[in-house]
Amino acid sequence: MDNHTILRIAMQQSAYDCNCAPEDFTAEKNSVHESIATDKARRYLELPHICNLVSYGTNIVASGQRDLLPEIERFINRSPDIEHCFETPGLYPLNKILAKAGARICFMADYFLPDIDAVFRYNNRCPYEIKVMEAPEFGGLYIPEWKNALCVDRKHLDRLGVGAFHKGKLIALAGCSADCDTMWQIGVDVLPEYRRQGIASALTNRLARETFERGFVPFYCAAWSNVKSVKNAVRSGFVPAWVEATAKSDAFIEDMMKKDRQG
Repeated sequence: MDNHTILRIAMQQSAYDCNCAPEDFTAEKNSVHESIATDKARRYLELPHICNLVSYGTNIVASGQRDLLPEIERFINRSPDIEHCFETPGLYPLNKILAKAGARICFMADYFLPDIDAVFRYNNRCPYEIKVMEAPEFGGLYIPEWKNALCVDRKHLDRLGVGAFHKGKLIALAGCSADCDTMWQIGVDVLPEYRRQGIASALTNRLARETFERGFVPFYCAAWSNVKSVKNAVRSGFVPAWVEATAKSDAFIEDMMKKDRQG
């Protein structure tokens, strides 16, 4: 597998998610597509989308509700610069469009793909014992400390993990979930007292290698504001691949904020 193949696999998955063709992400022009539910999409997506913007850097591919698409198309075509549609001033007009559906932009994320050379060139050794873990070993680990590595709401998708242990105690965990037929998503957690030692990148990198060995492409997602997570992706051998801005209903957002306030 090489970087071109990895990118092609990712674009095919994005095409399933957006109800379009992989070639749409490298076209000269932007495009809009009605969002539909499909069993080929990433497992955690709630489809159809109200509005979702995706860019691999060449253009913008939007998917969403049919009645919103004409205005969304005008929005993404109004500026020659892709990044302006993903920046706060540009999103204000988009939110006015989405308000008609009782929604607004909620998630804004960077997605990373592995650079083959960087992943297999990585040589930062973890100072603690590392153990590869299979799904049956995750039973007692669905607790807040490992909320990024494992997902309590989708336990059946968690496939593989790499743990770091200090004197028999689990101090860090990277886990990956089978979110697509061809791609597994990596998340990682490190206990606060063990951070800033290179553990996260060591586990993320090892898990990426283990994922490749099983025939799947690892990918990594981070909120744009999560600088620590972005740095970990880069240190682990990943590179920025695409960005997304996703709308959710006002009710969804309010419920999410309420849960955050409650801890």
